[in-house]
Amino acid sequence: MSTHITLRQFRYFVAVAESGSVAAASRMLAIAQSAVTKSLHELEDELGQRLFDRSARGMVLTPAGHRFLASARKVLAAVADATRPDRGDGPGLSGALAVGVTSLVAGYYLSELLSRFTRLCPAVRVVVTEETPPFLEHLLINGELDVAIMLSNALAEPQALVAETLTRSPYRVWMASNHPLTALDEVTLADCAAHDQVVLEADRIGDLMRAVWARHQLAPRTLLRTSSLEAVRSLVGAGAGVTVLPDFLYRPWTLDAEHVDARRLRDELPTVDVGLVWRRGLRLEPEAAEFIEVAREQSRSRGAARSIRA
Repeated sequence: MSTHITLRQFRYFVAVAESGSVAAASRMLAIAQSAVTKSLHELEDELGQRLFDRSARGMVLTPAGHRFLASARKVLAAVADATRPDRGDGPGLSGALAVGVTSLVAGYYLSELLSRFTRLCPAVRVVVTEETPPFLEHLLINGELDVAIMLSNALAEPQALVAETLTRSPYRVWMASNHPLTALDEVTLADCAAHDQVVLEADRIGDLMRAVWARHQLAPRTLLRTSSLEAVRSLVGAGAGVTVLPDFLYRPWTLDAEHVDARRLRDELPTVDVGLVWRRGLRLEPEAAEFIEVAREQSRSRGAARSIRA
């Protein structure tokens, strides 16, 4: 990594990557658009690679941009940890923490969060349980888990649980790189419904999409329903069908990246929210309270929108 890259460039880059445009990033950062644009150009020149595909519709990360985003977030997280106010409790904690996670979320949110927490609270014994959303809710309500990381806007028992969203992910349409829909900058649900669907049945994503199709009075043909994200990627990359999935699952640097492309949806759909869930009325143990605070700090370092649903 070049020593000429500044923290400001990291922050500006992450803001643009997460907001999807220079204009939105400049509003969030409260600085001029020209300053953000200049910073991005300097960063790309320093790295010697293009981080964004630019168009009138916004800024889309290139594969190199996605890789750099992961590194930039780690750098900003490390800085946040180093400058973190000493609340006097984290280093002294030595109890146990039971964390639940779903299979999809585990691959995309758990590692960085767990790494930060164990670095700050090395004496806490963390036990992670991976389960389906319904069983995680059961374990939370029964007091067998302290907190879970899962889809926070698709709970079956919302009256018994508190959900705090850490990040919101819009839907995108995945298709083979030679698919006719790649000719469009944005795709409608009606466009998608004209093609066979490969449906991911994991973490209630399939249920959420069934509700979307019904609300838009569309009934696309389903080629396959599967709990395997790899199966979805492979079939879509082979041109067998298209799929509509939350953006956080799209990783263009995967092995089949050269075969799978993605487009934004023109239709306004609810986001897929990932967040923390714990039992309503529960008196949080210090270890759980600290874990939640570390997750909040990670979310803030990413510039993610948060909301609490009572």
